[in-house]
Amino acid sequence: MKTNTFNGKQVIVLILTGMILFSGCKKDFLDRDPQGQYTQDTYPYPGGSGPYDTYLFGIYSELRSFNVHSQSFIAATSIRSDDADKGSTPADGGTNAISMDNFPVLPNNGFVNTIWVGYFSLINKANIALDQVRNNKDIVATPEVKAQSEAEARFLRAYAYFNLVRYFGRVPIVDSVFTNAAAQSNVAQNTPEQVYAFIETDLIYAAANLPLSWEARFVGRITKGAANGLLAKVYLTQRKWAPAFAAAGQVINSGVYDLSTSYDRIFREEGENSKESVFEVQATATAAIPSANGVQYAQIQGVRGSGAWDLGWGWNTPSVQLDAAYETGDPRKNRTILYTSTATATFQSIYGEALPVGLPNPRYNNKVYSNPAIRASIGNRFGYWMNVRLLRYSDVVLMYAEAANETGNTAEALAKLEMVRARARAGNNTILPAVTTTDQALLRDAIRRERRVELAMEHDRFWDIVRWGIAQSVLHAAGKTNFSDARDVLLPIPQTQIDISGGKLTQNPGY
Repeated sequence: MKTNTFNGKQVIVLILTGMILFSGCKKDFLDRDPQGQYTQDTYPYPGGSGPYDTYLFGIYSELRSFNVHSQSFIAATSIRSDDADKGSTPADGGTNAISMDNFPVLPNNGFVNTIWVGYFSLINKANIALDQVRNNKDIVATPEVKAQSEAEARFLRAYAYFNLVRYFGRVPIVDSVFTNAAAQSNVAQNTPEQVYAFIETDLIYAAANLPLSWEARFVGRITKGAANGLLAKVYLTQRKWAPAFAAAGQVINSGVYDLSTSYDRIFREEGENSKESVFEVQATATAAIPSANGVQYAQIQGVRGSGAWDLGWGWNTPSVQLDAAYETGDPRKNRTILYTSTATATFQSIYGEALPVGLPNPRYNNKVYSNPAIRASIGNRFGYWMNVRLLRYSDVVLMYAEAANETGNTAEALAKLEMVRARARAGNNTILPAVTTTDQALLRDAIRRERRVELAMEHDRFWDIVRWGIAQSVLHAAGKTNFSDARDVLLPIPQTQIDISGGKLTQNPGY
């Protein structure tokens, strides 16, 4: 923190590393202001925002935490699926990482405890913000500002709980601020049904009270579209087809989003917060601050090499099965998979660099590959400035298509599926022919295949095969034969947390 003079008073300028605030006209990527930093011009809060920003930005900041969207998140959502392998060198990451790839994940796995701690920290910050909105009489705000601020906090709490219930099933619902850690450790687990109902209530409130969009300086803040999009995914996970159709339709009919951004551009730095973006974690870096305002997400998946090719750990590498999943000529394949050069074939990055021969892995995640010019400008190779895409518009369109097919609305399902394929086709009508089947089962398979290739390496595949009830057959076919539907659709409750609770928390079946 630093002290500035403002209106004759000494005030503390809080460095709240949660959001990017723009002052004035649109800036080049490398000309971003530090995330969430107040200045004399914006203290105590920038116009158009509200007096609860101190607390709200604290929640946004937690999205960039190593415990929330880095190593453990990547392992649990992607490496556990058939789309990816652990990568790196065989022993790298030890048992914690290897068991995420090959199963079973045991209760003493450090990644499991990291996930639990990270998401409950996010929930705690959301509850602190909600307590301020509801109970702090010293903060003066209109009912509209209060409702909007509450909606932001409740969305982020719902997002944390949606991940937790998919990770662990039975988790405690904590909806207030505890005065001591011991009290929080003694909250009993709720059933998944209760947790999903809690999530739905938060997201319905958020959708009703959030704006459709924010001014450019508040890029990345939660919107009505993000709330309805996440709500659609929550409903879809529970096979609530009609509500999922309606919620996804709210996003589509809002007119805020479209598929005009090319698939190639979405994942570049200049593609951040495009018309495709519904919800993404904001990150930035400068030469002076190369990592503190960013997220380690890209580094963990970056090419593992030496010299200029030392771009990261080399984790989460696209699998043989994913490589074979694309239709002939699908441009999304090369935009998703970065191939290592061999003695007989040279492969290039999207920026024309020839990849070297002899890297530890034959494939890397091309969706986190950073611009070499930005690396040089910042003086850092590890991509801390890369945003994390959590919900894209094409995902919402495909959720709508899936729900439409399950409710018998074949025409709508085909139309929305074609929207996604047309964007991928990029005008080349010799590839990715339109799907025309009206058979519900065949159309279901087509939508599922499309979700896989459109959203590959974006942390949906494991959840999809679980909710479709095909996880065991799919993972066994991919060689992950230790996977058991009776145990591994959920992670174990961390033994550390069971011990801290004095046995109040109980273990999931099979562990």
